[in-house]
Amino acid sequence: MEQVGQTMRDSAVDGFDIARPSFRPARADEAESVAPLVFASGVREFQFFLGVPAEACIAFLRFAFAANNGRFSFRRHRVAVAQDGEVVAVLAVHDGRVTLLDDPHVAFMLLRFFGFWLTLGILRRGLILESELPAPRRSQKLLAHCATYESARGTGIFSALFKDALNAGMLGTEPGRELVLDVLTSNTRAFELYRRLNFTESTRIRKRSPKLPPELESIRMSFQRNT
Repeated sequence: MEQVGQTMRDSAVDGFDIARPSFRPARADEAESVAPLVFASGVREFQFFLGVPAEACIAFLRFAFAANNGRFSFRRHRVAVAQDGEVVAVLAVHDGRVTLLDDPHVAFMLLRFFGFWLTLGILRRGLILESELPAPRRSQKLLAHCATYESARGTGIFSALFKDALNAGMLGTEPGRELVLDVLTSNTRAFELYRRLNFTESTRIRKRSPKLPPELESIRMSFQRNT
């Protein structure tokens, strides 16, 4: 997962005030502002998976974010909002107990947006990507789509959003439940951030698929509760 970059810089308004952010569930009508952030959370992953230019990736995410269900739905996301109403950070949580229908729902959304032939290739690449970024088990919640508006980097806004989600009970850290996330091995800045948030690297179980681009090699990390 990557910090927000050029795409978000070109699509949002500069000069927002993050002195007193608020935190809340995302809304469907925020698709326009949140979709570029979601894309920025995994630019390489989305471009490999969807196989289309950045603008088309964001357009699909905007479409899927406004839906009521699925892994890209606004219902899975929580946002940090500046005083002027600008969304400045986002995260999503996928509960392994309720993700059974995620794959067929994504396939349906892809068919509606891209059509049959493009969707075939996307689904093939999706299987390759899932070998590196597996869906959460029933005992897990997966933290995903973590991104921060570029001008808000280094302000602690994402850490505050994460802690708010934790305090709100969104992250499922009760006994017997595990919170996990995936981060590119090349994304050292994000890796260090997650370590500061008390995530530790998990032991790798499987080898990277030879069909997966090397730059998409990832580390799975697990949240460690304070004792």
